[in-house]
Amino acid sequence: MKVIFLDIGKKLKNLRVKNYLTQEELADRSELTKGFISQVERNLTSPSIATLTDILEALGTTPAAFFKDDEQKIKFTEEDYFEGSKSRNYSVTWIVPNAQKNHMEPVIIELGQDVETKDILPFNGEILGYVMEGKIELNYDDEIYTLKKNETFYFSADKVSRIKNKNKRPARVILVSSPPNF
Repeated sequence: MKVIFLDIGKKLKNLRVKNYLTQEELADRSELTKGFISQVERNLTSPSIATLTDILEALGTTPAAFFKDDEQKIKFTEEDYFEGSKSRNYSVTWIVPNAQKNHMEPVIIELGQDVETKDILPFNGEILGYVMEGKIELNYDDEIYTLKKNETFYFSADKVSRIKNKNKRPARVILVSSPPNF
């Protein structure tokens, strides 16, 4: 059984700072003293449920949202990856699971000789790409850009784009879409 200790003071302080409030401003809004807020944030005292509810209300949140488990996964390994479209000469691998709920979505695209991606249709966002292996042609609104290993491209996704491998050896590209679009 995993025991979880919630550092209420630290979480309250982070929420206060995120809301651009000083301890004094939070104290005024929650009808408490600055000293009490300071002690709560340093875990020197614990607020009653009623007082915590007042503090959370002043911070613009609810107890349910405050106590929700928001553990964030930071590190991902190959076991986390999800391979989508795959054929002998083409594959797309999502390297951050469930990235569509985030602000960015990174994928690795592998292309065999003379293989190209489907069109990436216009959307309100941006795309960043990094060529890990090989040499590619980026078609962006019918303009062709040639990129080789260790080169990067970055553009507004307001036009149709696609990538093609023009080499005999495979090409690998990391693509990051913001917001998620793949």
